[in-house]
Amino acid sequence: MKMLLFFRERLCIIEDMADTSKTDKTTSDKNPAAVMLGRLGGLKGGHARAAKMTPEERSESARKAVLARWEKAKKEKI
Repeated sequence: MKMLLFFRERLCIIEDMADTSKTDKTTSDKNPAAVMLGRLGGLKGGHARAAKMTPEERSESARKAVLARWEKAKKEKI
């Protein structure tokens, strides 16, 4: 299932790159192949990192993320 999802993600990225009607400011002056590889690495990174962590480390990481989101939400209300 993961391989199918990975394949679909790659296919969507390649289709987006081939679509010349889209004008994306972030990729207009960058090498499209490098952008695609960077995105693919980013998509895999979080899952690979979580797989290597112990349950305690994952819990601590999630706790930090929640606190950061709450702090951001508090600042936006003000």
